Amino acid sequence: MAVSVSPPLALAALALLVLCGAAEARVLLTLDDFGAVGDGIANDTQAFVDAWNAACGSGEQAVLAVPVGKAYRIWPVQLFGPCKKKLKLLISGSIVAPASPDEWAGRDPMKWLYIYGVDGLSISGGGTIDGMGQQWWASTCKRKKTPPCYSGPRPKMVHFEECRGVSVQGVTLQNGQQFHLTFTRCSDVKASFLRVIAPADSPNTDGVHLNDSSHVQITDNLISTGDDCVSMVGNCSDVRVKDISCGPGHGISIGSLGKNRTTDMVENVKVDTCLLTNTTNGVRIKTWQGGMGFARDLRFESIVMKNVSNPIIIDQYYCDQPTPCANQTQAVEVRKVEFVDIRGTSATPVAISIACSDAVPCRDLELKNVNLTLEGGGGQATASCYRASGKSAGTVLPPSCLAKGARR
Repeated sequence: MAVSVSPPLALAALALLVLCGAAEARVLLTLDDFGAVGDGIANDTQAFVDAWNAACGSGEQAVLAVPVGKAYRIWPVQLFGPCKKKLKLLISGSIVAPASPDEWAGRDPMKWLYIYGVDGLSISGGGTIDGMGQQWWASTCKRKKTPPCYSGPRPKMVHFEECRGVSVQGVTLQNGQQFHLTFTRCSDVKASFLRVIAPADSPNTDGVHLNDSSHVQITDNLISTGDDCVSMVGNCSDVRVKDISCGPGHGISIGSLGKNRTTDMVENVKVDTCLLTNTTNGVRIKTWQGGMGFARDLRFESIVMKNVSNPIIIDQYYCDQPTPCANQTQAVEVRKVEFVDIRGTSATPVAISIACSDAVPCRDLELKNVNLTLEGGGGQATASCYRASGKSAGTVLPPSCLAKGARR
């Protein structure tokens, strides 16, 4: 409902919106009220910050609108809470990052849209957030194989930290400089009905990334990027990942965990009703040697793989660095992991790969009703296990390699 306002109210950016059937009035603000241009060229950062501060400081529930049909170019911003009331960011138009990494000179290179300490924030509206990451990708050492290349930090596109009761729904996130949507030390999070899109060769452009977060629902999303569709690290618990279309990308990952001898703990995670297509991994648990902690009480269920490399993989020897990783005896424990009703085709001969630590073997694993065949019908897929024990139930193809006791 549009409300015309007098110039004094426009300057204050307070337009009282009384919603039909609503229990209380809301304040409706738009970026244009604060002088934003929205032509995709002008720098609308200050207008965005001013609008945020007005909405966050409002004594009424506020709706901050990004109008449809316009593109607002926003330089790196940090938006802080707590806000006085719950806040809704209604993105119907586009928020666009500056294209050049040079625009981050003198700013934190790990942040673009950074939101800290805000409770009860919801983002929706059907619009687009575009990280314009093309120049960042082109300069990275993962893409550019000859010097000079860039190996430093890149911005997390939309990053929530220390937030509770956050909902991100029904928007498109695209071309992230690095991770598209990140939650760090957040709880009671919903990320649903999202389109997350970046080229298959865009490095480290995870779709949804969790770090030290709990009580998270990631549902009904289409994710097509150059890295993990969904990933979680640190201390994460009570996570539900459901109804995800993933691909291309690196699949759905727990980890990597334990890097640089850290202690990470991930538990009570369920991933179900997902379609993975042309991904370089399927469902994966990856840990570094030397780490501590655990990944336990994990369930992967009702997942369809189409031409997926490494459909089921547990790797306690993960090493994502140019030089070989040193052998270490310490390891993140992997225990009580279930793979249930997983079917489809593998692009690699080994469809099930479980490589566990000599010192801390994988225990209490289960394969139940798994049917993975080789893509193209060129032979039978195989399974490989090392130091992994558990049980099998129903039909398991390729035949289970789990031992009743840890393999030596």
